[in-house]
Amino acid sequence: MEPVSLTAGAIATLALTKVFETSIEKFTEAALGKIDQLRQKIWDKFKSNDKAEKALAAAEQRSKPDLDKVSDYLKVMMNEDPDFAKEVQALAREIEAGKIENSQPMTQIIKDQGTGYQLGKAEGTNYIGGTHTHNHQT
Repeated sequence: MEPVSLTAGAIATLALTKVFETSIEKFTEAALGKIDQLRQKIWDKFKSNDKAEKALAAAEQRSKPDLDKVSDYLKVMMNEDPDFAKEVQALAREIEAGKIENSQPMTQIIKDQGTGYQLGKAEGTNYIGGTHTHNHQT
């Protein structure tokens, strides 16, 4: 089976996820190390292009428009260098695999003799539950 290809935008976002802390998710320590490797690999590739390097530097200062530019430059570089594309996609897949799933509690509220359904995902497991309440007059 062919591994899923991640877009240049997704890879750029992963590489700079520590910078944009508002979008940071929880990652394993190994994945956090891979994020640094991915960002460094992109920096090394961008050194040959002044405009791309400038956009990356600005994106690291939390500039969303420059993150979009980084995505565009990265896409071009990935198209021009298939080996580089494979390397950054492999790192990005490893980072994605190191995400820690959100395990927030699931809550269900049922009112007025209704049926309640609860859907959730915690640590890779899907949970589905339902309750139907009947009130019988005696």
